[in-house]
Amino acid sequence: MTHKTKGIVLRTVKYGETSLVVTVFTELFGVQTYMANGVRSNKKSGNKSIMLQAGAILDMEVYHNELKNLQRIKESSWAFIYDKVMSDVMRNSIALFMVELLFKSLRQPEGHPDLFYFSEDILKQLDTADQEVVANLPLYFALQLPYFFGFKINERFQQTDNENPVLDLAEGKFTDERPSHTHVLEGTNAMVTAELLRTMHPDDLKEIKLNRHTRRELLSKYLEYYALHLPEFGQMKTWNVLQEVIG
Repeated sequence: MTHKTKGIVLRTVKYGETSLVVTVFTELFGVQTYMANGVRSNKKSGNKSIMLQAGAILDMEVYHNELKNLQRIKESSWAFIYDKVMSDVMRNSIALFMVELLFKSLRQPEGHPDLFYFSEDILKQLDTADQEVVANLPLYFALQLPYFFGFKINERFQQTDNENPVLDLAEGKFTDERPSHTHVLEGTNAMVTAELLRTMHPDDLKEIKLNRHTRRELLSKYLEYYALHLPEFGQMKTWNVLQEVIG
């Protein structure tokens, strides 16, 4: 039976001479793996693999059988055509980082429409937003994504003049006392994280002024948070590239 669904491409792997095995986060079925036959070609007119690159947002018609681990794509087309993400180095690096983070967080092949719509919207924001918003989007995405998996940081934090805030990454909450372990964010970085957690819409990210060093430091700690709360999270392949280009 075939179904029509939107999908965000998370990963592609070459298979044989002309095919791809594509991991897609779908609107209807959650994360699924598809065989895309005959999509690779030396001829530009016949090369459909460009549509299946990581970060692409697609309209798809797929064959779906719950008893199979590998599904098949019947037809696919662009659901959203990027203007900047595929050509701008910084935006493309952020897109690849976000879809890898999504890929490593999604474990169960089940529908998760709220997460799909959130991820789709962030990718569209990445393409259209001003540069000052774009630079903070990976921080925003990394902090919001755990909400959908049940381990979001508790944002309850009130600043006082005498406070030295500490974010306990192992517990996922702010505290007045420094824990015995090293998985913490302190001082300004903890306060910035609290501000990011309170941010309701990506457009508001332009009000949070950060330098390159602070963004790198925060993202590194956020990835540490994922590793603490997601078994087998491992290393992010896109992290090294993102560190070089993030503004």
